[in-house]
Amino acid sequence: MILIQAIIRPEKTIEVTEALADVGIQAFTKVPVIGRGKQSGLKVGDISYKDLPKELIQTVVEDNVKDKAVKAIMDAARVGEGNHGDGRVFVIPVAESYNIRTGEQD
Repeated sequence: MILIQAIIRPEKTIEVTEALADVGIQAFTKVPVIGRGKQSGLKVGDISYKDLPKELIQTVVEDNVKDKAVKAIMDAARVGEGNHGDGRVFVIPVAESYNIRTGEQD
């Protein structure tokens, strides 16, 4: 199993979750987060924004679905031809998973 974490622009959340559903991924967690990437924030005129609102979307998928899920996220989260701040996708192996209700290991 693979944990996919995507940090994206908040305005792209619906597009990303719909893209995941289109490839058969219904289960996910989303959390509003604050942060910045390599560009160290955003400068508009004389005002600097060091920390920007983002959305963290997490889902756990089987290994054979990983590539479809990552592509769906990247295609849906990209603005135009791609811009600074579009986000990042992390792919993390999951060693173990347990169902809290049943105690079963997945």
